[in-house]
Amino acid sequence: MGTPSSPVVSPPSRRQLLVGAGAAAAIGLTATRASASALGVPAYVPSTVAGAAELSRLRTWAVDTWHSLVAMTDRTTGLPADNIPESLATADRSAYTSPTNIGGYLWSTVVARELGIITNGECTSRLLRTLHTLLRMQHHQPSGMYYNWYDESTGDVITTWPTSGDRVYPFLSSVDNGWLGAALRVVMSANAGAAPLARRIFGRMRWDMFYDTNAPLKPGLIHGGFYDAPPPPGFSGFTGNHIGVGPDVWYTNHHYDTTVSETRITSYLGIITGQIPGAQYFAMWRTFPATCDWDWQEMQPVGENRTYLGVNVYEGAYTYRGMHIVPGWGGSMFEELMPDMFVPESSWAPRSWGLNHPLHVRAQREHGLIDAGYGYWGFSPCSNPAGGYREYGVDALGLAPGDHPGESGYGYFSDQEMTNYDVGFGTCRPATNPTPHYGNGVVTPHASFLAMMHEPQQAYANLVGIQDDLKAYGTGGFFDAATVHSGEIARRYLSLDQAMVMGSIGNVMADNVVRRAFSTPAVERALRPVIGIEEFGAGLA
Repeated sequence: MGTPSSPVVSPPSRRQLLVGAGAAAAIGLTATRASASALGVPAYVPSTVAGAAELSRLRTWAVDTWHSLVAMTDRTTGLPADNIPESLATADRSAYTSPTNIGGYLWSTVVARELGIITNGECTSRLLRTLHTLLRMQHHQPSGMYYNWYDESTGDVITTWPTSGDRVYPFLSSVDNGWLGAALRVVMSANAGAAPLARRIFGRMRWDMFYDTNAPLKPGLIHGGFYDAPPPPGFSGFTGNHIGVGPDVWYTNHHYDTTVSETRITSYLGIITGQIPGAQYFAMWRTFPATCDWDWQEMQPVGENRTYLGVNVYEGAYTYRGMHIVPGWGGSMFEELMPDMFVPESSWAPRSWGLNHPLHVRAQREHGLIDAGYGYWGFSPCSNPAGGYREYGVDALGLAPGDHPGESGYGYFSDQEMTNYDVGFGTCRPATNPTPHYGNGVVTPHASFLAMMHEPQQAYANLVGIQDDLKAYGTGGFFDAATVHSGEIARRYLSLDQAMVMGSIGNVMADNVVRRAFSTPAVERALRPVIGIEEFGAGLA
């Protein structure tokens, strides 16, 4: 699911500040295969995982995670449920799924084959079953995009919510379709038997349906999505049709306007298909400007202006623990690293993502182990161990302010108490809590698996602790989240989070299988010249 977008307004004059020089901290990484090195991003394994027992443990995590995904998946439709409790019982499935969940199951099936968990024949059979269901599922035909919610047992669009009976207005999300599109491209490259059908479904998807050239930031931004039927009461948006095919739709007023966000995958898909210009990538904020009329954001950034493809970009960064880091909206691992599971961003864009990714991971680790003293780390949206779902992150790494905890559009926090970190905004706004005392932290295993692609030793050790000490593990792999002090555990499995676990393990243990399948030579020719020219304000302070 996409994170809330930040307010989109016309930018005022920007202050130019020089960022401190320095390079990202060196982190020991071990390349396991020559072909991965040729790609530019090594397949990493923890150097501490050298013996048979350690490697076996890592593979066991993959086997158990795959077991939970199989339990979530309907045998007839091939669609995975959104979530399932620790029982893994068919009757306990959530009774709804999304394009993101379906995509996650597709790439996880490819990973399961690469790790030898299933045969190539079973992989092809599973992929084809899911793709045949996708082909017949109701969707927005002019754009080829899918609705947010379906019944996983039938493939029907959900118009009444299964648990509450509330009416559902079918919505077409740009980021949810983005993850489905990314998965289809993985299948197109990774499985010859399923490739033609995946190519057929992907080929009808129009990413420019979401591209708004009239957005406040030029040359344009990606909409959150649209309704193709009358929207719910109180909807704020407008009618139109960006591709000029089919009737007008009801577009949201909000756009995805930050670069450090999982939503950049939609921009990538538009760029590699030629439906969205590469300059759109530079329309999004790195940080908001450093002037006092922007002092509502988390902290005052440092940076300077640069121009790429004719677009003026303020290359701002936040300062945390001696590091300059380009923040996300909420400061979560998901925003930073999920697109990196598909695109070798660190090697294709060494002066931007090559600095920011390892620094973000390091900052999350130091926040958990040093600043907050949790003993564990890895913060990202996940199940709330106290019930429901919540967005967790490191407040200092997010643009969203944390001074109104719990309110929509405000910051993500690393603990249950929603402890606010506030260092002020230069001379514009005084600090209110620069050295907070944190409470009951919440860690989610999928964040550590994503981090394993950059800090393998530390991520592996953290996961061992979550399994052995916090006991956040069941027959379907790691439970979705755990508190570090009170011992509460969200004893369920979320399809997307399990798919992130599988994708990360696939890149670490199976020669960057997800990245290789998505980032083909054609994708590299279209995307690398765009993202590779940028220089973030990230580095050591």
